[in-house]
Amino acid sequence: MNSHIPTPHINAPEGAFAETVLMPGDPLRSKFIAETFLENPALVNNVRGVQGYTGTWRGKRVSVMASGMGMPSIGIYSYELFNYYDVKNIIRIGSAGAIQEKLKLRDIVAAMSAYTDSHFGDQFGVRGHLAPCCSYELLSRAVEAGKKRGKQIVCGPVYSSDVFYDEGMNSAAMAKLGVLAVEMEAAALYLNAARAGKNALCLCTISDSIVTGEALPAEDRQLTFTEMMEIALEIA
Repeated sequence: MNSHIPTPHINAPEGAFAETVLMPGDPLRSKFIAETFLENPALVNNVRGVQGYTGTWRGKRVSVMASGMGMPSIGIYSYELFNYYDVKNIIRIGSAGAIQEKLKLRDIVAAMSAYTDSHFGDQFGVRGHLAPCCSYELLSRAVEAGKKRGKQIVCGPVYSSDVFYDEGMNSAAMAKLGVLAVEMEAAALYLNAARAGKNALCLCTISDSIVTGEALPAEDRQLTFTEMMEIALEIA
């Protein structure tokens, strides 16, 4: 019996989570995925309203749980899932802002690596700057799943920012380096996966463009990113 269970943030019994957890940021998106796609979804966590469910999809056991917003939040939940609940794979399914003109609203980006302005990685004692990478196995499976659906997934680096209102214009500097989009969680997720010897992938649907100023409403981000959700379920 794992003495760390339940954790301060997850009040679920041992074995409550499947080997693969889909992780949107928004608890309402977690609820939507569970109720829309999973058979017999059971609510296994609701501490602080961060809803986690486990059910089946096409006969395979799958979990979905929200991460909250930002690297400190996903850092906590992914750490506890990887290290205490023996989760093997976490697939972040979120939204991102395009910083390249070629990206359009609703395009799906797979983060091969995650640049960041965060000091989250300092805890691992590396002297230098880290741009952690995803699981190649999960990435390649996602690309193939997209092709079968006629959807091209755009692969490349993302920028995991510690701030939403970027007065320092870091995203503009990242764009010059070929970074595709800005989001707020992937770097912490990838670092926790690397340290735990587990697998992680960040899939993001473009919800707005810093280049063009276009943006989707909050309700669309919560309820309409189904193509990304189904691709994540296919590789779970």
